[in-house]
Amino acid sequence: MKVKQQDIEIPFGLALLPLVVMISVMALTIIVFEGSPHVPLAIGAIVAGFIAWRMGYKWETIEEGAYKGIRLALPAIIIIIVVGMIIASWIGGGIIATMIYYGLQIITPSLFLMTICIICGIVALAIGSSWSTMGTIGVAGMGIGISMGIPAAMVAGAVISGSYFGDKMSPLSDTTNLAAGITSTNLFEHIKHMLYTTVPGLIIALVVYFFLGRQFAGAAIDQENIQGILSSLESNFLISPWLLLVPAIIIVLVAFKVPALPALLIGVFLGFMCQIVVQGGDVGTAVNTLHDGFAIASGNEMVDDLFNRGGIASMMFTVSLTIFAMVLGGILEHTGMLRAIVNQILKVAKSAGSLIAATIVSAFFTNATASEQYISILIPGRMYARAYQDKGLHSKNLSRALEDGGTLTSPFVPWNTCGVFILATLAVHPFAYAPYAVLNYTVPVIGIIMGLIGYKVQFLTKDEVAELKVKEQRMNNENELTESV
Repeated sequence: MKVKQQDIEIPFGLALLPLVVMISVMALTIIVFEGSPHVPLAIGAIVAGFIAWRMGYKWETIEEGAYKGIRLALPAIIIIIVVGMIIASWIGGGIIATMIYYGLQIITPSLFLMTICIICGIVALAIGSSWSTMGTIGVAGMGIGISMGIPAAMVAGAVISGSYFGDKMSPLSDTTNLAAGITSTNLFEHIKHMLYTTVPGLIIALVVYFFLGRQFAGAAIDQENIQGILSSLESNFLISPWLLLVPAIIIVLVAFKVPALPALLIGVFLGFMCQIVVQGGDVGTAVNTLHDGFAIASGNEMVDDLFNRGGIASMMFTVSLTIFAMVLGGILEHTGMLRAIVNQILKVAKSAGSLIAATIVSAFFTNATASEQYISILIPGRMYARAYQDKGLHSKNLSRALEDGGTLTSPFVPWNTCGVFILATLAVHPFAYAPYAVLNYTVPVIGIIMGLIGYKVQFLTKDEVAELKVKEQRMNNENELTESV
């Protein structure tokens, strides 16, 4: 009897092989040859496709898995491109220059890391997007921090911590809604349950930033250098507090539940108009800025390094890397390889605490292998749902673990879409900012500890168990009816 493709099970060892090959080649390429991660991801996809083909999968099925992976990343790719445009238009329109200009004058250097973390957290909470926050407020914050003599890696870590806190806790966030939706958890129950791990993580991060910032007080700041930057900004841009209305408008739009993409496009348009009307540029230059990025020769090296950036072209590395990553992730998921790996983990996750720990670790593992935070929520979310139900655990334990391990750890993987986006946007490598993205690694640890000691682990009530059984029976009846038809 011929075995159907959906019945083919790839052994754990073979399922792991593409990842071992990819990670090995990735380490060699990046560390030894100082190359890009594109080719290692392609090699991993080729190995995965070959194994699936040898196990009985048709080429059409493997190809469809790759295409599904790419389709899953299309929303992220569009956001990446729009963020490139918004960075360029806000630089060309003088918006970033204005934010840096006033920020250099009003923010205390010793408290800057704390301040930028809190500001990014508030903005991301309002708009529901860590990427949009990092691409706007984060870029300005990098300029301010570097101008004060604070290392770029520290500033990036504080920006990332704040942005991901707000994103994770926002009801407007796509990952927050995805984690709640995939686990059938009420959105606001999910957010409330995340407070127990995320707020302590934020407090720890702010304390760390407070002590890190003390070294930059007083004499540590080069006032002459800052004055040089302020003079350069005044010479090359029209600085006006009215320009701050542009980011304020974007925040208000998304706060009123305007989707992030249209809101960002409005931001691009406003920046484009500011470059023409406020800064006195011509239409042709403004159009070219959107594609090629902003170009400036101010005579100040730091200003030139900060402002010669942005545009669609600057994001093509990120876009191509996202496509390669999603081809690999799509093949691994579509052929059941990720499922085979996660199933092995379930064999050792016996208690409720170990299951929560396994979920967090699996989400991080998926981030590192499938290279996309959405997949790190989707795959473990689907794989572990039954196990949580069997152990009598409420689904909000699963949704919280998915976010603790999936959403927050994605920036640490250089070839993950989040890692490459941050590298393209903040110009800091993930390995450099990782020690300073305090919230992003403390929250998963707190989640694992809470799970193992049983603190704030919510079990199902008898009524909830009965309700789940009714839903399951109804679903089974509907499936039988569909099959009979």
